[in-house]
Amino acid sequence: MPTASPPTALPQPTPAILANQHIYSDYFDEDFVETLDRNILQLLDRVWFRSRLVGFDNFPQRNNPARPLLFASNHSGMAFPWDAIVALSHMWRRLPDLRNLPRPLSAPMLSQSVLMNPFLVKNFWKKSGCVDATTLNFETMMFYNDHNLMLYPEGVPGIGKGFNRKYKLQRLATSIVRLGIQHRTDIVPFYTINGEYLNPYTYSWEWVNRLSKKIGIPFIPMGPILLMVLLQPWFFYMAYPAKLTFVLGTRIKPYELTEKPLESLTRPDYEALAEQVRQRMQTELDAAVKEHGQHPYRWRELWQRMKENRRFFPFFLPWAWPALFQEFERQYVRNGRRDFDLDLRSPGAYWRMIWRNPFTLTFFIPVLGWIPIAIRGYRGHKLGK
Repeated sequence: MPTASPPTALPQPTPAILANQHIYSDYFDEDFVETLDRNILQLLDRVWFRSRLVGFDNFPQRNNPARPLLFASNHSGMAFPWDAIVALSHMWRRLPDLRNLPRPLSAPMLSQSVLMNPFLVKNFWKKSGCVDATTLNFETMMFYNDHNLMLYPEGVPGIGKGFNRKYKLQRLATSIVRLGIQHRTDIVPFYTINGEYLNPYTYSWEWVNRLSKKIGIPFIPMGPILLMVLLQPWFFYMAYPAKLTFVLGTRIKPYELTEKPLESLTRPDYEALAEQVRQRMQTELDAAVKEHGQHPYRWRELWQRMKENRRFFPFFLPWAWPALFQEFERQYVRNGRRDFDLDLRSPGAYWRMIWRNPFTLTFFIPVLGWIPIAIRGYRGHKLGK
């Protein structure tokens, strides 16, 4: 292993970074996260996703108290990012000190249109703490101390990889290595197992994805689910009941991977270092898949959880999620309520949600339902931007 280069002074924020620090609090709303988790995500996780955190008992602490850790995970190909939602909500419930909780840097396409927010909940990603993954935003967040950071360094190509490339890490962005070295903070990998089965047997064609990006959709999953998305629009946000398992990897110290001083590192150097990190992560990911990914659905356990939670029927099933999220948006986003608990148990609760949120019905109208969804989903969004 190369000897670490001598420590250098940590970088100081530039005027551009200082002017950009409003992103720390522009949208992030901890009450939103807590209320969403209590009313919706706990149930979905308990019954549908049944997530596990493996190796997180001793939660990673910062090697450099002045800078956030960089958590990094593999993307689940061809699926709506339920893996990130479930991972972060599970950590939210588990961590006694929320300063350890990672805030995600997410693909800008997720927040550019309302359509890419789950069931059109306005500003869902940003209220949950996400920050658009631009170079300036990443550099700005390195000076943020209230939480750690979380990245999916494969970027959009990681989301759009087909089922034939499941669990195969795509090329990693060099920024995670570059900023890890500059700020002398560690990369903490964790591996999302069974996320590939949230939407299995779907594939990717680059020419199709180039067209879909023009309308703010990062990829089109070409497979059995595509017809159902046309016939039942709620399938656009659908996830199969994969048992999500998040496995903590071995901490990586990027500043110890090279002997060169910081000022002499070139882009090819960073690309080589990012590839070295990718190979390390791929080796650990393969081992985690072998141990935890052989039975992605565990149908018997799913059936048992459904029976145990039958008083919450039908809300743990995906076809009821549109009403659930629309009612949450009505109460929290539109009416500004923060102290409510959704009624998920009483007879007729589902139908009352639809009565209060008639727009929910559009998610069940074949083909034509996409017209009002697209109008609301693209309102204020410039296509092709």
